[in-house]
Amino acid sequence: MIAVPKLRRPFVLASVMAGMFMIAIEATIVSTAMPQIAGQLGDLHLYSWVFSSFLLTQTTTTVVFGKLADLYGRKPVLLFGIAVFLAGSILCGLAWSMPSLIAFRLIQGIGAGAIQPVCLTVVGDLYSVAERGKIQAYLASVWGVSSVFGPLAGGLIIQDLSWAWIFWINVPIGIAAAAGFIVFLRENVASEKKAVDVPGAILFAGAVALFMVALTEAGSSNGTTALAAACACAVVALLFVIQERRAADPMVDFVLWARRPIATANAATLLSGMAIIGLTTFLPMYVQGVLNQSALVAGFALTMMVLGWPIGATVAAKNFSRLGLRRTMLIGAAFLPVGALAFVVLGLGSSPIIAGLGSIVMGLGMGLVSTSAIVLIQSSVGWDERGSATASNVFSRNLGSTLGATVLGGILNISLEHAALGNRAVDFEQIRQLLDHSGAAIGNGAVRVALGQSLHLTFWAVFLITILTLLLATLVPSVPLQAGTREMTVE
Repeated sequence: MIAVPKLRRPFVLASVMAGMFMIAIEATIVSTAMPQIAGQLGDLHLYSWVFSSFLLTQTTTTVVFGKLADLYGRKPVLLFGIAVFLAGSILCGLAWSMPSLIAFRLIQGIGAGAIQPVCLTVVGDLYSVAERGKIQAYLASVWGVSSVFGPLAGGLIIQDLSWAWIFWINVPIGIAAAAGFIVFLRENVASEKKAVDVPGAILFAGAVALFMVALTEAGSSNGTTALAAACACAVVALLFVIQERRAADPMVDFVLWARRPIATANAATLLSGMAIIGLTTFLPMYVQGVLNQSALVAGFALTMMVLGWPIGATVAAKNFSRLGLRRTMLIGAAFLPVGALAFVVLGLGSSPIIAGLGSIVMGLGMGLVSTSAIVLIQSSVGWDERGSATASNVFSRNLGSTLGATVLGGILNISLEHAALGNRAVDFEQIRQLLDHSGAAIGNGAVRVALGQSLHLTFWAVFLITILTLLLATLVPSVPLQAGTREMTVE
């Protein structure tokens, strides 16, 4: 064990927060600017792939980089991830068409796949369990700040500068983060030659990519593409399992992933990710389209979750020693269905305050669950497995978001298709007009009722998912609090 001078650790933490901020702000700032970007680049039918491509490569590479961080240390993987992310950001700003922007977003996603899990791993290396919970609260606040700052910055950039600065704003932040890691982060990593399971990494990335393409296309009307991707995924996944069983040092250690603390915590994380994506995707639609409120009010209702998340993480940190990791996670999981119940009871005449209260309760629950899960997983492994274990949790959360968007979006679409306006089905253009408050007055009431009924069914699905999350959380075993080992030095 190597003592870490506490005076220097804040500089590493600042670098971690800067790296996480780049990832966190990416979604909100790009979402704000995409209508203007798409208006200039054209190919509006590719609009959703600007977001899907980033998530695709981020999710497929997370586990690979977590394993590489265990093999070669955190610092080289972090610096590589930052370099790739910044290269992708610069190229995105230079994009001349929608396909080129999508290609460069793929590069950005690869960098994000290295930055996010390894930053969390560094926190696990440097801080004891008692300290780690508080640090996780700091990291949760990064996401909260980005959700508020992102849309504001995006709007100002689009108004006064070129949209390219939406992506180029990452450059100074990334350089500052890299500089902090270079100067203050020192590791003791054995220099012997290590075997890298390259075929396993390629097959894993391919299987996950095909799975996500299948999910994405299943959420659209392109059933043939979804079926083809699903079949290809099954074949590649089988080849991956065969490769991992014969590899000397597999890219994905099935024994590690199957350990009860990791398996159960990741399963609960996946389901909680599904629930949260349902909230962030469909609550603004309900507040604007059904409750007939402004985008500002809708944003306020959702922001309450962002405020509750770091509060929940802070509460978790202060109670680990008193309640234990498992009990803290159970309490957080119990908050989720309570918050989700608020959306089930929403009606045409409901106040948006109810939505806000539900959001903040779910935010508190997610703060408790996510912080407990990551600390519990990191506490159940040593340094040489911590990167892989941490990456498995990040992977589960990202995969849960993708699954949730597909499943809940499918429920909404099917419900709308069966909601009739007189003798005809609901037209999605009418929904768009309703959300823009630009539709004709005649028929808007019926469209609002149809949208409300469809979203109500979606909120019921979210509620059931939170119940399943709570049930899975009861299966998480107790993991004793450790004093914490620090195999990384700060000089």
